[in-house]
Amino acid sequence: MNTTSIIESQTLLDILNNNKKCDRSEISEILEKARELKGLSIDDVAKLTTVEDPSLCEELFATAKEIKQTIYGRRLVIFAPLYISNLCANECLYCAFRANNKEVHRRALNQDEIAIEIKILEKQGHKRVLLVAGESYPQEGFNYILKAIDTIYKTKNGHDEIRRVNVNIAPLELEEFKELKKSGIGTYQLFQETYHPQAYKTVHTFGKKSDYNWRITAIDRAMQAGIDDVGIGVLFGLADWRFEILALMQHINHLDTKFGVGPHTISVPRLEPATGSDISMHPPFPVDDINFRKIVAIMRCAVPYTGIIMSTRETPKMREETFALGVSQISAGSRTNPGGYAEGEDVADEAQFSLGDHRSLDEVIADVARLGYVPSFCTGCYRLGRTGGDFMDLAKPGLIRHHCDPNAVSTFQEYLNDYSAPETKAKGEALIQQVIDEMDEKPRELSKKMVEQVNAGKRDVFC
Repeated sequence: MNTTSIIESQTLLDILNNNKKCDRSEISEILEKARELKGLSIDDVAKLTTVEDPSLCEELFATAKEIKQTIYGRRLVIFAPLYISNLCANECLYCAFRANNKEVHRRALNQDEIAIEIKILEKQGHKRVLLVAGESYPQEGFNYILKAIDTIYKTKNGHDEIRRVNVNIAPLELEEFKELKKSGIGTYQLFQETYHPQAYKTVHTFGKKSDYNWRITAIDRAMQAGIDDVGIGVLFGLADWRFEILALMQHINHLDTKFGVGPHTISVPRLEPATGSDISMHPPFPVDDINFRKIVAIMRCAVPYTGIIMSTRETPKMREETFALGVSQISAGSRTNPGGYAEGEDVADEAQFSLGDHRSLDEVIADVARLGYVPSFCTGCYRLGRTGGDFMDLAKPGLIRHHCDPNAVSTFQEYLNDYSAPETKAKGEALIQQVIDEMDEKPRELSKKMVEQVNAGKRDVFC
């Protein structure tokens, strides 16, 4: 596959050049169009990137909040990353895991160590993990990943269990993606890092990852293999953010045209300091806080049906601000070094990057509830086959809330009963009652019934 069939760089640069400034009426018309929940064109997105007037920014932010509320309601999906290895064969100048970085202590967890990490996450209350590994594996090769997924699903104790494993690993061959599909994963996640070809070449100096085309076509191979929930993203700071989000739109449009469904999630990490990486300390194209908030809001307006993920790279304050702008999934209590949960902290010479949010899962949950959002540990869609096109058929018109809202409150109640601190439980149960009271009759009665089942001792209640 020719890369230019996915990302047409010159076309994007021309679009940006033709949309350097837009008047208020144009922006207002685009935001009105966004409220129809049918998404936006690349030209529309380019125009939104020109917004600088504070009052127009507020209009953009308000529109994004309205869209998110309509489609996803108050729920915020909670997950934890699980780093199983920091071995890597690539030289990515922004990453602590890069092959030539002598400042990092290399480690790959064995299956017993992976099980220990999972038991700790389960005891905290996690039900969903994102498996992450550097782009090189121990002698077992790709089979190491398959064994790890099996270990995660098999490691259970009473109510403690992981119900969904998503993965962020190196691009695979088609047949390997088919094996990954058979392992029972949820979402396959892969970031292009930067869509700008020259910037990509500059920061990826050797290793298989230096092949731009191999990486950008990986999502196609995953979907051809039957993995219909995929996640894409950009590491903002490596190239102009305006170019990056237009390229994201091109990638999304490509997937939608070819497979009839776009990405399940989009991640929006910013470049953060990493051990042994000068470029991470001084991003070539730094993204300030206001532009970062604009990125989240624009993506929510442009692809209203897609989940937007915010990691613990960002501070608690920034994470809170982006909840209202479109973020629908967050990590919590994260560690980015192999064995980090057992060790109880990020170990600087083993971690991939610096964290901005060091709070525990329960502290995050308490703050999320204080803000009026419902922490959701739901994995129902994945296990009922509501993935890919079936999920999008419900998400695009906003019907997924009929499942998300009841599942969020039931899984939140489960967390409160089994894992939370007493103060968190008090706040959470008050929020659950408020949210249920505000629901329409049918979801309200369903939610009441599901919460009653949880309080009676039943677990894993979803619709």
